[in-house]
Amino acid sequence: MKINHVVEMQQFDTTLIMELLQLSKKFKEGLVDDCLLDKIICTLFYQPSSRTRLSFEAAVLKLHGQYISTENAKEFSSAAKGETLEDTIRVIGGYCGAIVMRHDETGAARRAAKVSSVPFINGGDGIGQHPTQALLDAFTIWEKFGQLCNLNVQFVGDLQNGRTVRSLVYLLSKFPNNRFIFTSPDLLRMRPDILEYLQRHNVVFREGNEIDRRCDVLYVTRVQKECFPDPAIYDSVFGCYVIDNPIADSLPEHAIVMHPLPRVNEIAVEVDDNPRAFYFKQAKNGLFVRMALLKLIFSDNWGIRPLVF
Repeated sequence: MKINHVVEMQQFDTTLIMELLQLSKKFKEGLVDDCLLDKIICTLFYQPSSRTRLSFEAAVLKLHGQYISTENAKEFSSAAKGETLEDTIRVIGGYCGAIVMRHDETGAARRAAKVSSVPFINGGDGIGQHPTQALLDAFTIWEKFGQLCNLNVQFVGDLQNGRTVRSLVYLLSKFPNNRFIFTSPDLLRMRPDILEYLQRHNVVFREGNEIDRRCDVLYVTRVQKECFPDPAIYDSVFGCYVIDNPIADSLPEHAIVMHPLPRVNEIAVEVDDNPRAFYFKQAKNGLFVRMALLKLIFSDNWGIRPLVF
């Protein structure tokens, strides 16, 4: 059996990304496929999730497969007894045809993929990456603009701890003439490894503290309370940016507001009815993109770049 692990966006080239987006579009338009017939997929989640886990499980059912699941593996798996992640993955691989995992530790996805005997999909690991979120974000942008190049994309909020931002930057930097604006408090600035990557690949970016209205995509993230051991530090940055209708309306008419969700207070509820609000469409697109990803993983001509350990 050919093993295809999806761990990081660096495994994808532009040709494969566009192939996946085209297939996602077909699923959104009503394509019916039974590629997971007689297959069982395990969703193994050590960290809370609703969109990622449920959309993967819905994708499995749509493709006529079955799933087994745990939504709190820290407590409801042998991890509570001290079993290592590697042993858990080795055991579960005997029960299913693929594993989708979310974990709170950065690097856990690589550890799991290294020992997995079945295809492994990273559903988010710590502050590392969340490649399937980046793919659904890219689908949402492509569906709106018809392209993934020549875009001004502004990321706002907690950029230091945002795995969704990291993955989307990796993805969009593969396409020509995209420019990034990183807007955050100084305490939550983008980590140096991403900035060094962009410099190395001659991608234009700048950092700042103020929202720039001249963008095509305003990608908002929440300040992640779970990443702050000191509540006082969290309180000092909570609510640093709140996107309301006056801000949304000041963006170009064609611009869109995105958010990986869940939101807390960083996008006012009033924006939900604004024509620039795309975050619920974005979440819905997760179903079709994950259907496409599962379809490709189990196809004979899947061309993902192998993960190098």
